[in-house]
Amino acid sequence: MDIATETNTAIESPEAVKQRRRSGGRASRVAARSAPLAVNLRPIRAGMSGGQYSPLSHANVLRIHEAALDALETIGLSQAPPSGVEILTGAGAILGDDGRIRFPRALVEDMLALANKDLVLFGRDPAHDLDLSGTRVHYGTAGAAVHIVDVENRNYRESTAKDLYDAARITHALDNVHFFQRTMVCRDVVDNYEMDINTIYACCAGTTKHVGTSFSDPSHFEGCLDLIHMIAGGEANWRARPFVSNSNCFVVPPMRFAEESCVTMEKCVRAGMPVLLLSAGQAGATAPALLATAIVQAVAECLAGVVYVNAMAPGHPAVFGTWPFVSDLRTGAMSGGSGEQALLSAGCAQMHRFYGLPGGAAAGIADAKLPDMQAGWEQAISNTMAGLSGLNMVYEAVGMHASLLGFCMESLVLGDDLLGQVLRCVRGIDVTEDSVSLDAMREVCLEGPGHYLGHPQTLGVMQTEYVYPVVADRTSPKEWAEIGKPDLVQKAIERKNKILAQSSAPLFDAATDAAIRAAFNIYV
Repeated sequence: MDIATETNTAIESPEAVKQRRRSGGRASRVAARSAPLAVNLRPIRAGMSGGQYSPLSHANVLRIHEAALDALETIGLSQAPPSGVEILTGAGAILGDDGRIRFPRALVEDMLALANKDLVLFGRDPAHDLDLSGTRVHYGTAGAAVHIVDVENRNYRESTAKDLYDAARITHALDNVHFFQRTMVCRDVVDNYEMDINTIYACCAGTTKHVGTSFSDPSHFEGCLDLIHMIAGGEANWRARPFVSNSNCFVVPPMRFAEESCVTMEKCVRAGMPVLLLSAGQAGATAPALLATAIVQAVAECLAGVVYVNAMAPGHPAVFGTWPFVSDLRTGAMSGGSGEQALLSAGCAQMHRFYGLPGGAAAGIADAKLPDMQAGWEQAISNTMAGLSGLNMVYEAVGMHASLLGFCMESLVLGDDLLGQVLRCVRGIDVTEDSVSLDAMREVCLEGPGHYLGHPQTLGVMQTEYVYPVVADRTSPKEWAEIGKPDLVQKAIERKNKILAQSSAPLFDAATDAAIRAAFNIYV
């Protein structure tokens, strides 16, 4: 029974209720409330501003900043490729006798001034463009899982190109997952070049949201770019709206450049491809165990990336990708679902705010092997803290299990509901003259029935103030029993199957698809 029916039954005569039901009023009201809202009226949407939560004081932020600059100036980074040495020293970095490149404070500050601070990551469909300015928050996928979680049989199997395509298709249908970065490795594609090609194809064929990918070797980039140009309809179209970004691990923590990835990054910059400058140290292993110092190292490494990119092309689109992970120090294993991980990602987001740079970090990772209660709390805590901290790009927010080793389609579906509630927290409480007006209180308390059920204000904000889950269950125990005691994971399976039962044609025209298949060995 909806709110309007419940209310009117309480205050109208039985005959009046029967007449209203016969007239179809209830059905029309339900249909009106079920109709999609315009984007600007929805209670949640991509790009809402966070920033309400700050785990670091202003003094803490300044101390981390100073420590990062000190690390760059006195420790520096080793193992830059020859091209990188030329680019960085040409900009003012210093190559020491020990082979390490050190960054004077003034150089870092100059490059920060040149960096792109109002970045938009494009989707193939402009409706999915991501505005990364300020503290605007976007949730999406990422990862390189080597397994798919088979929830029905409670086991793991190797992931395939078709799995990646299906994950992209499901993401395309989910309102609260705003971008699709490669979630898993195509284990059925043995050749690494063909794997890179099929990764891009599967992602772009499945969604018109912004896509993120990586390249396993610099020599693969040109062929992959040819594929991207074909999807875009030519290089000019691509450069006008680059809808694929490169997730680039340009450093190997601690404080070393990754030579091949740096060469790939240079190619991306020249080709107009946005880059995620990704530093992924693991606290207690490849990053300091102290959380604050882990952030210092990640910030220092990413600042080196800012210098690198802007020395090549001032203002090139780049995401400040501080991704420090956490170790369970008892075993050394990664613990992506820990409270410490949530704090690290939120602290990094605060550093992004300090620099005014578009930033990304990881959240939503579950150490749990299946979409169970452990996965629920692990995903919810870190995603909420990341959003409230104003993190622009929340990567790995949904679907990732077993500390990134497994990807779960059902968890992706459940994550859409979870992120809906998280985004409502990010939006916060709107306090305006209308929202604190006492008119409705006066009507209900002094003139009306003594409750707000059915009041025009209540009905008017049902869709604009409140978020309702698609899969999660809010029925009473009695109603739950009457509808067959639905299981949450089973409902996720049903929604997944419903999405995948729709058209499986790639999201570009048949002629483009035929041309791509003629040029490349496509596995999907």
